[in-house]
Amino acid sequence: MRAADFNRWFARGWLSLGYLFLYLPIVALVVYSFNDSPIPNLWRGFSLKWYAALKGDEELIGGLVLSLKIAFLTACGSVVLGSFVAYALVKYRRFSGRTLFIGMANAPLVMPEVVVGLSLLLMLVSVQRAIGLPERGLLTIWLGHLLLGVAYAAVVVQARLKALNPQLEEAAMDLGARPHQVFWLITLPMIAQSLVSAWLLTFTLSLDDVVLSAFLSGPGATTMPLVIFSRARLGLNPGVNAVATLMIVVVALGVLAASYAIARAERQRTREQAAADRA
Repeated sequence: MRAADFNRWFARGWLSLGYLFLYLPIVALVVYSFNDSPIPNLWRGFSLKWYAALKGDEELIGGLVLSLKIAFLTACGSVVLGSFVAYALVKYRRFSGRTLFIGMANAPLVMPEVVVGLSLLLMLVSVQRAIGLPERGLLTIWLGHLLLGVAYAAVVVQARLKALNPQLEEAAMDLGARPHQVFWLITLPMIAQSLVSAWLLTFTLSLDDVVLSAFLSGPGATTMPLVIFSRARLGLNPGVNAVATLMIVVVALGVLAASYAIARAERQRTREQAAADRA
């Protein structure tokens, strides 16, 4: 066997092992969600009873609904604020306090979530004692997730902004477009794909967060990861596998839809660019 063939098969083998390591547990979770046995990892036959039982599990369903609400709000807020942060860092190279601004924007990426959660908890408790608000619940969890999500969204959008051709924006301004028109008509369409990617990333990060939610949650506001974590101490049942499978299906459909939309927009932009070059 030639060295090139060996290297190719060796690389494919390691890639296959990596995929198995990442996705085999997920496949096992989906399979055991149809298990008839009350023991999560003991197969006794095919059954849909755990999906039917979800309708009566108010705690788990309530946690899932709350997690979806917080994740949606976090993703939307993170994309908006993260885009502002990225735009300021890329378009304005010099301004007073830029180094401090960069450090504050990137701090949540390197700080342990325990430190971030504890700091937010102490701050929110102090604010609550002073003015009586906010009560720990959806709002406080959202603020914590938003702090983390903005940092991730800023990195994604910033990478796209750096790759843009500045001559396109300069040409629009030469033709009489004002700065806000350049942003809405030129810059925003070109970074749309990165905005979708940032939205999906921050949505996922918020949906499965445990540490920040544990610090910032309050009575009557328990997210689904916290419900699962608390039940894990007493022993899980396949009902948890069922709700996790539903989440996997929803997220997978969302990713497929986003990927299709991004690919379609990319093909459309390529055709328009080719037509412009021919003209």
